[in-house]
Amino acid sequence: MKIKLFFLLSLLFFINISAQDYIFGKVTSEENIEMPDVTVINIRTDERAATNQDGHFMISGRQGDELRFIKLGYERSTKRVADIGSPMSITLIRSAALIAEVEIKKGITGDLKIDSKNLDRPKKVEKLVKDIDKYILQKSDPRVLAAKGGEFVQPKGQGFSIGKVKNKWDDIDLMNYIQSSLGEKYFTDLKISKPEIQTFIFYVFAGGFERKKILKYGFCSDGDLYRFQHAVLTRISSYRSASTQK
Repeated sequence: MKIKLFFLLSLLFFINISAQDYIFGKVTSEENIEMPDVTVINIRTDERAATNQDGHFMISGRQGDELRFIKLGYERSTKRVADIGSPMSITLIRSAALIAEVEIKKGITGDLKIDSKNLDRPKKVEKLVKDIDKYILQKSDPRVLAAKGGEFVQPKGQGFSIGKVKNKWDDIDLMNYIQSSLGEKYFTDLKISKPEIQTFIFYVFAGGFERKKILKYGFCSDGDLYRFQHAVLTRISSYRSASTQK
């Protein structure tokens, strides 16, 4: 009889120790707003739960357990269960966000030489600027305009200005810039052979391509390049006719 009574008492004690109660509570932000999808972890059992849309949670545990609350963008919070019969109230604090350092670059001035130094440049632009700087150091040679054997020669007429002394560029400078910017393929696609490219560019100039400001300031914008390409389309037919007649 004593053995049976001892066994019964042991069984009741084991059931009481093993039994798990449920812990209830609510998670809010510093602004007292209910926080859904907060992960709740019972550190002792590693059991996990999540708060609902109203910030409420329920997880098995017992008095003395430690609960950890985790949500992205907020500091982790750990709280011990003091009274399993009373709902817990937890407030999460938003974690401090580090703002990445922003480098402020100098704005575009409109001056090709200044902007090319201040701004990061593609490799093609880098090479173009170096070629232009190298050319500017050299004196313009009139022989560049001389036609080579077998090339088309523009008939003599009123001609065109090769720039004034006060201008930063002359037509040779502009011709080199256009040829470098558009590339040889642009002209060869128009059936202009490589030896004819420079002659053709001057032919377009002579057709009335407005370039006074370009030569004055030594700066050819993208808009100027578009104007030149439009002028090419209006002059290409007459250039081919003149070449054919020759």
